[in-house]
Formats: sequence, structure tokens, C-alpha cells
Amino acid sequence: MTKDPINILLVDDQPAKLLSYQAILQELGENLITAGSAREALEQLLKEDIAIILIDVCMPELDGFELAAMIRDHPRFRHTAIIFVSAVALADPDRVKGYSYGAVDYLPVPIVPELLRSKVRVFADLFRKTRQLELLNAELERRVDERTAELTRANAELELRVEERTRERETAWAQVQQMQKLESLGQLTGGIAHDFNNLLQVISGNLEILSRRLPDDPDIKSRLAHAAEAVDRGSALTERLLAFARRRDLKPDAVDVPRLISGITDMLRSSLGPTIEIAVAFEDGLPPIHTDANQLELALLNVALNARDAMPDGGRLQIAVRRENVKASSVRGLNAGEYVCIALTDTGSGMDEATLQRASEPFFTTKEQGKGTGLGLSMVYGLAAQSQGALCLASQAGIGTTAQLYFPTAKPGAAEPPPRSSSDIGVASRSCTVLLVEDDPMVAATAESMLESLGHQVLMASSGREALNVLQGNSRIDLVITDHAMPQMTGSELADQIRGLRPDMPIILATGYAELPNPGESGLPRLCKPYCLEDLISLMDDVLSRQNVKLRF
Repeated sequence: MTKDPINILLVDDQPAKLLSYQAILQELGENLITAGSAREALEQLLKEDIAIILIDVCMPELDGFELAAMIRDHPRFRHTAIIFVSAVALADPDRVKGYSYGAVDYLPVPIVPELLRSKVRVFADLFRKTRQLELLNAELERRVDERTAELTRANAELELRVEERTRERETAWAQVQQMQKLESLGQLTGGIAHDFNNLLQVISGNLEILSRRLPDDPDIKSRLAHAAEAVDRGSALTERLLAFARRRDLKPDAVDVPRLISGITDMLRSSLGPTIEIAVAFEDGLPPIHTDANQLELALLNVALNARDAMPDGGRLQIAVRRENVKASSVRGLNAGEYVCIALTDTGSGMDEATLQRASEPFFTTKEQGKGTGLGLSMVYGLAAQSQGALCLASQAGIGTTAQLYFPTAKPGAAEPPPRSSSDIGVASRSCTVLLVEDDPMVAATAESMLESLGHQVLMASSGREALNVLQGNSRIDLVITDHAMPQMTGSELADQIRGLRPDMPIILATGYAELPNPGESGLPRLCKPYCLEDLISLMDDVLSRQNVKLRF
């Protein structure tokens, strides 16, 4: 590997000695520069990058020691190798003085060529290694700077990712907490609604019995009508509570969404008023969805009425329906699969983040007192969840709100059931023997009075076990009406036991809950609390006629 020659400065006031130094050092292959005086030497030092300086001690104007002192005073030449040469100043004090001025060596004249070449070669190699070390240090510093910059960027990216991940985890945790909160509220409201339905059943049943027995007094009839209206309003309230709690008795079928929405558009326009424009858009080839059509209509109306209240000065409600293939975890609360999304977007006042987080909670409302129960969106939330779908709300204050309802598509071949005609409802039943199973004493007494007012004989049981004992000891029982939510044995479990004893026994399940098998799967017709005499007559006739029970007068 070839070496780049270094600059060696030869300083002497005698040209002959300079020539001799050049002759001796020429075979080293270095670049030899000569100077006949201290002044010339300083000029060469400033122009060239000098590695080694060979200086004669005795020179006119400035001697070698003075020149060395001037060289060492310059920051650039503090570490340049200086070799003194002298034929006169050879005493030890002279040598000590030379070394004190920064010399690396001190040679006597006459010069021994091999000695001079050896010393110059050593310092030339030292200069090259020092220069290489400086270059390596500079390269190392450059790499350290680059690596430091890379680490700084990586650290900044890592901090950004940590912040993003932290935000994602906080958002996910907030969503989990919100879902847990809604689930807890659902369990609470479902229990309250069930108990409230029992109370309404007592009030409703006794009102009907009183209306049949009291004299035909207009004032009394009016008061009973008002009380019955209050019961209906209470029933509607519990219906919404059960919807939020996902305990309502739904009747899911295959629903054609475009046909359903087209059928209620005129009703929506009349409900929202002339200042609100309604625009509807359907994606082509939409499959039917699996839900309760009547409850879906009610849910869409609730969302539309909320949009109307958010646009008191008018605005626009866009209803867009599309098919969406949802991936796992992409929509909160949904499993992966194919869904139909009904998106309702308004241009109203919108909601801030705090309001948006609580919008689906029951009884939470931002409306004035008396203008809302706070159950509209909670009912929509419950319907979507009970239908294995989801409700997603997005809103921005001052811009508007979008409610997206996701429903799973119906199985291929499913079709909407034909509406039940009035001819399907049987005539009033004749008398029969009914086993009434109810653990609530007030509800039991009311239901017993209602059945007896229709001319039926009633046997009572307050539990499933007691009902089985009564059934085994009485072969004249024509029908069993049982509550579902009972301790130790539920109504569904009781029905399974009865089928083992009397397979043909007609059974009616009285409940306000929905966490039951579908009627088609269990074979149990349901009587939803609170029920009236007309509901009782209709369902009993239907059940008994299908079982071909011979009624006794």
C-alpha cells in the first residue's frame, strides 16, 4: 500500500548543508522543503502542512532556539516534531535548552546519514499514525453523532408510540368501563323493570276487574280510564327499560330494511316537521337483517326525534343504509361478519365528549324537564345489542351527530312473516281448570281474580315444586299458566318437568323477560306482563284450540 509523502522542512543558512540533508533524506520518498532563514521557515510553515522540522541551531537574525520558540507559540505547530542540528552548540546545557524549546531530538554535526534517516523515519511514521488516529477519531465522532441522532430519532419515535399505545389502552379501558357500566345498569334496570311489571300487572288486572263490577258511572269510568292510561304509560316505560337491559321479548325475523324505511319515511317527515329535510340512500343489493321489525321502526323514530330536538331551527337528516363486512375488533361490541349498517346523520348541535359517553345511559338526557325520559337511545342500544348488533355514536359539538345501527344479515332463504289477521284470534274461551303458578302473592291474587272473572276454575301454586305436586294429584287440570322468574325452579324448567308428566298439557309462560328460548324453539307461548283480559282470553283460546282441549261449562 503506497503512502502519501509528508512534508519535511529543512532549515539552515548554509546551502551546502541543505543539499547534504536533501541527499541523505531523499531515499525516504518524502517531500523535502528547504528554507535558508528563520523568516523563510515561518513562511513555509504557514503555507504547507509540515510534519517534521530539521533546524540548524546557529543562524543569523534568529537562531534555531528562537525559531523553535516562535513555532511552539503557534497553536497549529504545538505538536510538530522539531529536530535540532548543530556543529557548535554541543554541550549538555545546549542540549537541555533545545529540549526545553520543544525538540524531539538533538543531532551533532557531522551528521551520520543512517542515524538521521532512522530518526526522521520514526517521526514520519509517528506523524502518519497520529494523523490516522485523528482521522479515526473524527470518523468515530461522526459515527457517534450519527448513531446519537438515530437513537434520538428512535427514542422520539418510541416515545410517540408509547404515547399512542397509552392513548389506545386508555381509550380501550374507557370503552371497557363504559360497557361494564352499561351492563351493570342493564342488570339493574332489567330487575327494576321486572318488579315494576309485576306491580303494573296487579294495578292493571284490578282496574279491569273493577271496571266490570262498578256501576256505569261516567265519573268512575273516567277515573278508571285515566288509571289505565297511566298503566299503559308505565308499561311503555318498562318496555324501554327492558330494551336497554336486553331483556325484552323480541320477535326477530328477516327484515327488508329499504322497504321498512320507505314505509315510515312519511311518518318521519310529519314527526320532524317541514323545517327538516330527510334524505334517504340505499346501497344496491342489500340483504335482509335479523331483528324485530316493529322495534326497529321505533328505534329509528327515537333517533330521528333526537335529531329533530338537536335542530330546532331546521336542518337535514341523512339516512344511509349499506352493507359492511366487519372485521374482528373493528367495531366495538361486534363479532366479525357481515352486517347491514343504518347510519342516521343530522346537522344539529352535536354533543361534547362527556355527553357522548353517557348518551346511551337510561334516564340520562340533556333536554328540559318534562321533554324527555332519557330512554330513547338506551332503547336503541338495547335493541341493537339484543339483535347481536351494535349502536355506534359519533358527534361533534356544533357540527352534528351520526348514529350507526349495525344488524346481522338474515340467513339465506329467510322471509318476512305475513301479518297475523284478526281471523287468527279465537273467540272468548269457555270455562276450564287452570293451574296458576306465581310466587308474588299480589300478582297471584290479581291473576286468579282475572281468570275467575272469565268463569274459569283456578288452582294456585307458589313454586314449581308445589305446582308439580298439584298436577300429580289432579287430572282435571286443562291449562298451566306459570311465571318464569321464580326461585329454585324457573317457569321454563317447570315446563320441562310437566312435559315429562303430561306431554300434552298446554302451558303458557307469563314473563316480561327476554332471556328465554324463542317461542318456536321452546313451544311455550308467552303472556307478556302487564297483560289485560283481552290478551289473556286471546292467548288461552289460541293455546287450548291448538291442543284440542275439551272445555267444560
